[in-house]
Amino acid sequence: MAKKSTIFLNLLKSLNPKKIESIISFLSDTEDIFNLSQSAISEIPLLEKKDIDAIINERRSRALDDELERIGKERINVVDVFDEDYPKLLKEIAHPPLVLYVKGNVKILNEYIFAIVGSRIPTVYGLLSAKEFAAKLASLGITIISGLARGIDTAAHKGALERGKTIAVLGSGLMNIYPKENTALAETIIKNGALVSEFPLDESPYKENFPRRNRIVSGLSHGVLVVEAAEKSGALITAHCALEQNREVFALPGKIDSPVSRGAHVLIKEGAKLVDSISDILEELNIKVENTETRENTIKLKSDETIVFDIIGSDGAHLEEIILKSKMAQSSINRIILDLQLNGVISEIKPSYFARTKL
Repeated sequence: MAKKSTIFLNLLKSLNPKKIESIISFLSDTEDIFNLSQSAISEIPLLEKKDIDAIINERRSRALDDELERIGKERINVVDVFDEDYPKLLKEIAHPPLVLYVKGNVKILNEYIFAIVGSRIPTVYGLLSAKEFAAKLASLGITIISGLARGIDTAAHKGALERGKTIAVLGSGLMNIYPKENTALAETIIKNGALVSEFPLDESPYKENFPRRNRIVSGLSHGVLVVEAAEKSGALITAHCALEQNREVFALPGKIDSPVSRGAHVLIKEGAKLVDSISDILEELNIKVENTETRENTIKLKSDETIVFDIIGSDGAHLEEIILKSKMAQSSINRIILDLQLNGVISEIKPSYFARTKL
């Protein structure tokens, strides 16, 4: 469990990681922050008047007591850089988070972790690829990490949950899930992995929080796969953080004229490993397993199932398109789609939109 003093320091929004490290270096024990006089605090390097005032004012408030009370009530684990449960890999990066709020399995943060990130507005190809890569890697016991964002992140989390565990790192507090539509997904992740944030419980998803979130995603990982990303995107920030942290970076190629694949292509030009199968990742990370290639689909489809399967095609299709082209009743289409999903030959990658799966 984190010390009260580190949680206290983390509540101070004016303190960036460099200033916090300066405080820790200056103090013999972080608990001393509660007793130092204003003049003594002013001797700490890098601190400005606003920082000193913030420390004094925060000591007089109930903010820390309220935060500690909610941490206990919500059964949240908080680990700091002094805690044995703090992720060893994350501690290696420049300016690691002082504390991590964790809801779920805190031990998972020291397991073998791999990141899958990408565009918030991906193509069907991107969604399906992220889900499949996540599911395959998770089936090998690798924990998949991403940022709970719309698009590729969501697909990666869902794919991992089909076969294993996943971690979601937030750019907001754990009591302020963003985006809201992923609240149910977040609850499922808590049961099969962990939600993680360096921000106080009620922190809003401020724009400046997400680059900090991204460095944690890469910092916890042995490698990062960028599925789809524009030339300027959070996924590229994560990839560049990974390079700075000496992590392996992988990129999935897409169509040469696709805007959401330009970022991945840039990474490949810069030296990221081009990926077209799970074997590329496993080989680079020196992970040896048997039968990692995609298994062939040996399920024999019925005639009406074949019709629907052909309409869905490699690019996927919306439910309305399937009904229109098949000329079948919606009740029949619903039954066929359910059977195809149960047999694992198609999956719903977004509401009422289905695509073939190789899993």
